Amino acid sequence: MSTCESTNSPRIHRRVILKAGLASLPAMAWHSLSARPGTALPEKKKPTQFQIACMTLPYAQFPLERALTGIKSAGYSYVAWGTTHRERDGKEVPVVAPDAPPARAKDLAARCRDLGLAPLMMFSGVYPEAKDAVEILTSRLRQAAAAGVPHVLTFGHTGGSDRRLWIERFKQLGPIARDQGVMIVIKQHGGNTGTGAACAEIVREVADEGVRVNYDAGNVMDYLDVDPIADIQKCAEEIRSFCIKDHRNFPADEDCGPGLGEIDHYKLLHTVAFTGLKMPLCCENIFAPVIPRPTDPAGVDALARRAREFLEIVIAGLQA
Repeated sequence: MSTCESTNSPRIHRRVILKAGLASLPAMAWHSLSARPGTALPEKKKPTQFQIACMTLPYAQFPLERALTGIKSAGYSYVAWGTTHRERDGKEVPVVAPDAPPARAKDLAARCRDLGLAPLMMFSGVYPEAKDAVEILTSRLRQAAAAGVPHVLTFGHTGGSDRRLWIERFKQLGPIARDQGVMIVIKQHGGNTGTGAACAEIVREVADEGVRVNYDAGNVMDYLDVDPIADIQKCAEEIRSFCIKDHRNFPADEDCGPGLGEIDHYKLLHTVAFTGLKMPLCCENIFAPVIPRPTDPAGVDALARRAREFLEIVIAGLQA
């Protein structure tokens, strides 16, 4: 500062005020502002209502009932349904079969809510390009509607997907989803739909509020070795939920629980921390890297609790 500019200078006061105001803008607002120089400062939106859920998937080797009670004991208020569970007779049983009547999903949702767990997401169990994808996804949407589950999750084949067929089918399914009060969310799973940017391009071409993006940072880093922090900037406006998993390239190349890998979750969630939306964060992988997974369900409970507490700390810091 020159000798002619004292700390009482109006210019300095304006500079300090502007700096403080700009520092409070979320990443999406910064990006918007920098992309359009000279535009008015965007109004800061309300904080995102992050809903931290645990999937039953980490408990797949245990009965579904034990998964639900474990998730509740780990301090969660939300749950996402996995795919199958090994029941007491040793058989692998679907959480909800694709062709099950909607009443089956409604009954399971009631069991979850009786435990104090609101269900937020269920897997479709079918690739969008599969021959019977429209039929199965329509069945899933009806199941989700009956159960009051807001999101049905789907994703593509790791070997690649037919982008044109996806768009055609999602344009057909979007209105069905909206009629049922449910949203189809597409996550990254390798191949040509392995990034958030690629999924967002499809969603934007479909142009239906019934179809949006689910972000899986672990998959983006795992399958394609793409930086999810850079990738999420390209799809943030389309994101409506997350499958939470982390990833490490060292000392082993493997997925793991949030905060145990190389992905910076402060930077990841900062991008969507002020959307004003409800946004499920569904913990898909909660395990520690390198060491064996627990064979006792109590060990899974402990890891589920750690994942929840980590995400709560991150969100509190971002929205403080």
